[in-house]
Amino acid sequence: MVKRPKGKLSNTLRLSLFWAILVLSTLAVWAIASPHADLKEVAISDVVRRANEGEIKKLEIQGNEVKVTPKTQEAATEKTIKEDGSIYEQGLEKGKTEVLVTQPSETGNALWGLASIIIPVVLIAAFFMFMMRQAQGQNNQAMGFGKSKAKLYGLDKERVTFADIAGNDNAKQDLEEVVDFLKHPKKYETLGAKIPKGVLLVGNPGTGKTMLARAVAGEANVPFFSISGSEFVEMFVGVGASRVRDLFAKAKKNSPAIIFIDEIDAVGRKRGSGMGGGHDEREQTLNQILVEMDGFETGTNVIVLAATNRADVLDPALLRPGRFDRRTNIMLPERRDREAILKVHFKNKPSDDTVDLDKLAAKTAGSSGADLANIANEAAIIAARRNAKKISNKDLTEAFEKVAIGPERKAKVMNDKEKEMTAYHEAGHAIVGHVLPDSDPVHKVTIIPRGGTGGVTWFLPPEDKSYTNVYEFKDILARAMGGRVAEKIIYGADGITTGAGSDLRKATEIARDMIREQGMGTKLRDQVFHEDNGGMVFDKMTHERPYSESTAQEIDKEVEALIREASQRAELVINENRDILEQLKDALLEEETLEEDQVHKKLAKASMPREAALH
Repeated sequence: MVKRPKGKLSNTLRLSLFWAILVLSTLAVWAIASPHADLKEVAISDVVRRANEGEIKKLEIQGNEVKVTPKTQEAATEKTIKEDGSIYEQGLEKGKTEVLVTQPSETGNALWGLASIIIPVVLIAAFFMFMMRQAQGQNNQAMGFGKSKAKLYGLDKERVTFADIAGNDNAKQDLEEVVDFLKHPKKYETLGAKIPKGVLLVGNPGTGKTMLARAVAGEANVPFFSISGSEFVEMFVGVGASRVRDLFAKAKKNSPAIIFIDEIDAVGRKRGSGMGGGHDEREQTLNQILVEMDGFETGTNVIVLAATNRADVLDPALLRPGRFDRRTNIMLPERRDREAILKVHFKNKPSDDTVDLDKLAAKTAGSSGADLANIANEAAIIAARRNAKKISNKDLTEAFEKVAIGPERKAKVMNDKEKEMTAYHEAGHAIVGHVLPDSDPVHKVTIIPRGGTGGVTWFLPPEDKSYTNVYEFKDILARAMGGRVAEKIIYGADGITTGAGSDLRKATEIARDMIREQGMGTKLRDQVFHEDNGGMVFDKMTHERPYSESTAQEIDKEVEALIREASQRAELVINENRDILEQLKDALLEEETLEEDQVHKKLAKASMPREAALH
C-alpha cells in the first residue's frame, strides 16, 4: 500500500473544503435573496381576469409583487408584478378572491446587496490565494533546485543480496570486503586499516554492475543512495556541485551508507578534453566529487560505488588512491555462469521437458546477463503468441536467434534470381568456414532475410575462448570473404553485388585491428598503433594519430595484404569444392534454412586444397 505524504493530503483537503463552502454559501445567499425564483411569471391582466372568473383562491401582495395561488393548489405557484396603487384599481372586483397585503421585507434585498459585494471580494481573494500558493510552490522548487535527486534504497523488506545474483563470483568476492567493513567497521579500525573509499565497477553494458551495487547494500543492510551521473549536470553552473554536496551530506547523516553513481563517465571524463559538453558545469561537478571523496571525516563509514563501461575516459584524479582505490571488473559470464543466470530467469516461467538450458548456455558465448534475460523474455512472448501453456525448446531457439541475429523478415519478397544469388553467397561462407581448420563450426545457414541482412551463415564457437591467434583471425577473414568470392566465381568479376557489403566492412575492421591493436602484421609485427579519441569538430569525431604518414601507408598495405590473402584462400577452397557449392545452393533454395546437422551432412565430403593451408 502506497502512503501519501500527510502534508500534501491535508493541503488538498483544505483547498477542496474551501471551494465547497464558497459554492454552498453562494447558493444559500441566492436562495435567500430570491425566495420566489421557482414561481412561474404571468401577466397581471391574466391574473385579474382569472380572479374575476373565480379561478384564483388567494393573492398575496408584497409591495408590487403578487403571488398567485390557484384554486386547485394549496400554495402559490405563480407570480406577477402590479402597477403602483391598489390592485382593485387595475380591474380586480372586490369579493371575487382573497387578497392578503403584507409589508415588503428588506431582508432579501439586503442579503442580495450584501452578496453582490461579498462574493466578488471572496472570489478575488481566493484567486490571489491560489496565485500565492503557486508562487510559493515555484519558490520551493527553485530553492530545491540544488538538492540531490538520489533515490534511497536498501531499507525495504525485499533486499537484493549476492544469493539473488547468478554468476560474477569473482566480483562478489571483491565486494565482500566492502560488506564486511560496513557490518564490522571496528574490526578494521582497531588494526589501523582504512577501507577503500571508492570502488569502481567496470564492465560491458548488461553485465550486472548496478545489481551488484544494490546487493552490497542489501548484504550490509545499510541505506543505498542511487543516482545517475547525468542527474548532476544542469544548464546552470553550480547546480551539479550543489547536488553533490547535498548527496554526500545525506549519506553522512545516514552512515554507514553507500552512494552509488551509475554511469559516472557522464561527469567524470578527463578535464580539458572538450568532451561531454566542454563547459564549466561538468568540471565543477567533478571537482566537487573529488573534494567530497577526499574530505571524509574519520568514522563516517560512507563508501562510494560507481559504475561505468568507459573507464578509459575517466579523469586520473578519480582513480588515484584515496578516491576510487579499488577497481572491480565485471566480466561477461562464462558457460557455467550463463546456465545459472538462465535458471534464475526461467525460475518463474513454465517450461516443458524439451527446454535445454545447458545447450543454450553453450551457444550464448559472449552474451551478457541482460542478453540472457532478453532471450528468456522473448521465449515467453513467442510461446504466449502461439497460445501455449509452456515454453518449449523451439520457442527458446527462436528467441535466441531473434536476439542474436535479428527476426526473420519473411514478408520481404525476393525474385528467383536474388534467391539463387543469396544461396550461392551463403553457401560460399559455409564451405570456407567448414573446411578451414581454425574456423568455428557452422551452426545454421538460411536465405531468409533476418535483421538487416538478405541471408545468414551463422558460426558458433564450441567453447568459450579468451584469446584468438593469428590462424583463427585469418580463417575468420577467409570465411567472411567466402560470399563475395562465390559470387565472383559463379557470375564473374562484373557480376558481384552489394550483398557482401557488411562482410567486407567486418573483414576490413578485423584486419585493421590485427595490425594496429594486436601487433599481428608482417613488417609491423609486435607494434601497436592505438588511436585515442580526440574531440568533436563539426559533428565528426577526430582522432589523434600517434604515428607518421609513412606508417599509416604501411598499415594500409598490411591490411590490403590480409584481405587479399583471405580472398585467395576462399577462392581456392570454393574451386576445390565447386560441386558441393552447387549441392548446398540447391538445398538452400529448396529448404531455405539448414540446421547444423543438415549442413554438416552436405559438407561431409568437402576438402581443403593444400595451397589454402597456412604454414
